[in-house]
Amino acid sequence: MCGYISAAECVYVCAPACRAPSAMPVTSQLLRALPRSKVLASSLLPCQQHQSQFGPVAHLPASRQSSHMWQRRQPSRSYQTSSVLHSYILTPPQVNSILKANEYSFKVPEFDGKNVSSVMGFESNQLPANAPIEDRRSAATCLQTRGMLLGVFDGHAGCACAQGLSERLFYYIAVSLLPHDTLCELEAAVEAGRALSPILQWHKHPNDYFSREAQRLYFNSLRTYWQELIDLTSPGDVPDTREALLNAFKRLDNDISLEAQVGDPNAFLHYWVLRVAFSGATACVAHIDGPDLFIANAGDARAVLGVQEEDGSFSAHTLSNDHNAQNESEVARIRSEHPPSERKTVIRQERLLGLLMPFRAFGDVKFKWSIELQKRVLESGPDQLHENEHTKFIPPNYHTPPYLTAEPEITYHKLRPQDRFLVIGSDGLWETLHRQEVIRIVGEYLTGVHQHQPLKVGGYRVTLGQMQGLLEERKARASSAFEDQNAATHLMRHAVGNNEFGTVDHERLSKMLSLPEELARMYRDDITIIITQFNPHVIGAQRQEGQS
Repeated sequence: MCGYISAAECVYVCAPACRAPSAMPVTSQLLRALPRSKVLASSLLPCQQHQSQFGPVAHLPASRQSSHMWQRRQPSRSYQTSSVLHSYILTPPQVNSILKANEYSFKVPEFDGKNVSSVMGFESNQLPANAPIEDRRSAATCLQTRGMLLGVFDGHAGCACAQGLSERLFYYIAVSLLPHDTLCELEAAVEAGRALSPILQWHKHPNDYFSREAQRLYFNSLRTYWQELIDLTSPGDVPDTREALLNAFKRLDNDISLEAQVGDPNAFLHYWVLRVAFSGATACVAHIDGPDLFIANAGDARAVLGVQEEDGSFSAHTLSNDHNAQNESEVARIRSEHPPSERKTVIRQERLLGLLMPFRAFGDVKFKWSIELQKRVLESGPDQLHENEHTKFIPPNYHTPPYLTAEPEITYHKLRPQDRFLVIGSDGLWETLHRQEVIRIVGEYLTGVHQHQPLKVGGYRVTLGQMQGLLEERKARASSAFEDQNAATHLMRHAVGNNEFGTVDHERLSKMLSLPEELARMYRDDITIIITQFNPHVIGAQRQEGQS
């Protein structure tokens, strides 16, 4: 039963063939998830992205303000420090070992028991920069309805909120998609103490942690949600997918907030629910059912479709919008929700209240609760929480909360035969590669066809000898393109190792992967990638059936 509570609660477990394995204890993750000092070294150009999601904090002691001083999109400069960066040249097998440590793949059976699937399978991978990694990923098949769920969760101020989302959000979505009669059957079984069939079959990597300690709490909150759905629906009602995704996101964020306010008699769980609520996470989730693709996004992770053109090349079709200061409609939305007197303060230095980069996120109650509620909850909280500096300060110009929402922006796309794959990635991927380059790399990997473009050197002055070397390198890269057995790993190799000419530089890749923990976050973010491959023949047949 995967360590769950009772037979009646086994609705909250994965299918037997996909048991959640053990992993690093939550306690060790929590102890390591505290903010740490940041040091810049000058032998590599640092990432222009701030190493945390939070900007300068005037309320922090001067000794800690340095960890919040670097803003997004700063011009590249050389930073001189007294620390010395000791880089090591890793061998190719060592590089492969690091890149492949978290890779995972899943192939959908040709006939999944209910219908021929439009999804052939997916491949995913993660590469940490934070210690521990603050990104999470999830993938599951809906067992009592139809379709597959895939999601990337990008945490900030710790990994706790992203961890909670990775375990809970898909259950909220699956329950939201259940018809009234099935919800009634669930409740009747729990009342009678009967075992329930699982509603999700999880597809997990052995390193994907599952917090067994919180399962009873999570189940009770989920049960309260489906009880309310029973009261709000009628027999024969068919759930709408768009509405189900919207309600699931908003309800889980509400439950995260409520659980933190109520607390728990168990000291560990009390600390855990507060850590989840005071940290934060963005979420980008795909629900795929036949030719129907829904993307629910809150934050700055991104979903991009790979479309194969008639000439065999691939083009990028973006299915989500980033919720940050570069999105003018998001800026207008936030300003419209607060008085004109806050127009200049609600967004400062491209951050919410000058602090938070994503404009939509789960958790982050410091941007949602009143000051009075924050103080009351913290005063009654455990001492460990007070050691986290993020919980000690009130955001500046904090007058009319909430300033932040987890309400997703939902996009629908009807799949076509030329839609070959979907890439969902945390912002650590999109900061290093343009979306068109991501789609080209993945498309060429999946098809084995390399669309060679004229070699570009981007304004660099190169000799004929250097040009010959670049051409030879490209030839060698084409012959060894299939050293990766996982598309996400292949893309990650490019994201970390690409040089200014757009080719993988082993020396650069080695240096980036050998950076010590305290420096890695200065040069890149955590990277999480899920690549889902579609079956064009099935999609074509399903579209014809829908039109007939």
